[in-house]
Amino acid sequence: MKRIGFLINPVAGMGGAVGLKGTDGKVNEARRRGALPQAPDRALITLTHLSRKAGLSFVTCSGAMGEETLKKAGLHDYKVLYHYAGESRAEDTRQAAQVFHKAGVDLILFCGGDGTARDIFDAVDRDVPNLGIPAGVKMYSAVFAIDPATAAEIVTVSGTASLRDSEVMDVDEDAYRAGELKTRLYGIARTPVLAGKVQVSKHVFEERDEERAKNEIARFIREIMIPDVLYILGAGTTNESIAREIGVNKTLLGVDAVMNGKIVAMDLDEKTLWALLEHDQEAKILLSPIGAQGFILGRGNQQISARVVRTVGIGNLIVVATPHKLRETPLLYVDSGDSALDAEFGNTVQVVSGYRMAQRKRIYQLERG
Repeated sequence: MKRIGFLINPVAGMGGAVGLKGTDGKVNEARRRGALPQAPDRALITLTHLSRKAGLSFVTCSGAMGEETLKKAGLHDYKVLYHYAGESRAEDTRQAAQVFHKAGVDLILFCGGDGTARDIFDAVDRDVPNLGIPAGVKMYSAVFAIDPATAAEIVTVSGTASLRDSEVMDVDEDAYRAGELKTRLYGIARTPVLAGKVQVSKHVFEERDEERAKNEIARFIREIMIPDVLYILGAGTTNESIAREIGVNKTLLGVDAVMNGKIVAMDLDEKTLWALLEHDQEAKILLSPIGAQGFILGRGNQQISARVVRTVGIGNLIVVATPHKLRETPLLYVDSGDSALDAEFGNTVQVVSGYRMAQRKRIYQLERG
């Protein structure tokens, strides 16, 4: 019998769709903008898969930090070891993880983002392996499964899966909201892994040819832009180069929209982006995968939601990346929150990698049964 300590950070990821680029210290603002909890639904996907497996027992937290979702998934072999009152805080995550450790769990399975990963590392260091169900906005740490269903697969076979050292990253959210990415290594946790199914930490590529390659991509994209079509530019330096080539400023870590060489709106949240697509506005979405991690959707660009992608159409997504980034990124991933949509991407995607140059890159597809 495998004993799992399970917890949820109920507010993780709420800042993503509303354009806050993180939720730490911004929960009330996220709610004011209409954000809804994401983590319980993400955790439910994992637990629903695990409910079909024998040989698992859980210890958890009361209420929204775990018990409610276990019940919803139809799992009954669990014990509530940690109780909290009011809205959960980082200290609740740390204390719950310590309780799980004392209870002798084999694994801590958590649902949240980088902040939750740091809190668990603070509590148990390397003493207990842990695995994250991705539900935050950015998730640069390497302790997360690539999506909720894959987290269940790793838990199921983790008795035979190897443990690896996985970076827990600290991201300066204030700097991130200001358009500057500042990260540092916070610690090294232990994580069960299956090949290609646990993300790696984000890489930032800084070589001389990178700027030249981005400029070549930008020159080509400018040439093929169609009048009166709305272009939605995702985050990152490659899309920043495209904006610069057009002659407009870009929110480096946000989502912007341009048409006919002019900015339509900057640093969009999901609702505003959705409103721009009303009245059958033709649009295209420009996305660049996160370096080394390879995520096209689902990390740092939750404003581009599943309903936005469906409205624009998968055929109107343009993926851009430099040759160096593609060499260092074995697979691309899609985690839109809609598994049916993710499957529609197929097994490969064309990636613009230079001036009139493109490569076919493989997309990881979860085996669904």
